[in-house]
Amino acid sequence: MSVSQPATYFMTPKISWTSKSISKFTAKLRGGTMVCAAVAVPGLLRSSAGTVRTPAASLRLTASALRHLTLARIDFFIPGVSVVGGFSICSSPRLLEQERMIELAVKYANHPPALWIHNQCTLDSEVAVRVGGEFFFDPQPADASRNLVLIAGGVGINPLLSILRHTADLHRERAHRGSGYEMGTTKLFYSAQNTSELLFKKNILDLVNEFPEKIACSLHVTKQTAQISAELKPYVTEGRITEKEIRDHISQETLFYICGPPPMTDFFSKQLENSHVPKEHICFEKWW
Repeated sequence: MSVSQPATYFMTPKISWTSKSISKFTAKLRGGTMVCAAVAVPGLLRSSAGTVRTPAASLRLTASALRHLTLARIDFFIPGVSVVGGFSICSSPRLLEQERMIELAVKYANHPPALWIHNQCTLDSEVAVRVGGEFFFDPQPADASRNLVLIAGGVGINPLLSILRHTADLHRERAHRGSGYEMGTTKLFYSAQNTSELLFKKNILDLVNEFPEKIACSLHVTKQTAQISAELKPYVTEGRITEKEIRDHISQETLFYICGPPPMTDFFSKQLENSHVPKEHICFEKWW
């Protein structure tokens, strides 16, 4: 697997924001509202200096830009807002490749960029965007097959959903073309206080049902009081994700991605190191 750090890209995309997309991706989270904004990127051109520009005459999108733009973090530089907004991308590279769009899940909060997205952002709003980071899965066709274990806590699901969707696209490509990267299995462990706070439940279960031999999930709830629906019950465990559950998936072929509250991220990354998992096989991102 390629572990090189992606380049940093700058661009000025337009926001694709419709009432249909908002209603489709709205979810409650700790009393606030999480919405998914679709950012349309009409054209990107990578220069030799490693930047991406959007000249009016160019609609060329490089494969490298596609990978790094969708498996990384994105910063919003909003006109009139002095604070930079940092958000995780939750869509797969295929969405950008096919529709020139990326998706961000943004929680309603008093943070100025989040307020702008919820209250002022409209169709064709323009922002400057910087994309980079090291939290991504970017296998090349000739790379050795890898299994993935994704460990998410709360809104830490956002970048891991991007990776999960990417693995599904790799399975589809392999099945359709008979070539490309040979993806191993993927297991998602996802914890929240209750099932109403488990974001993207339908998206996750749709992928599990589409690839039952390749993608699996274990949904954990720590403060569930309501009855768990019949659809979710086979996948839900009451209680925190345990060290043993993660340890059972350790192998030389497995990579671990962790995103959640800092105590959770620190705990599992340390436990994996203590279990002799190579540091280069452990990737984590913290949200605060």
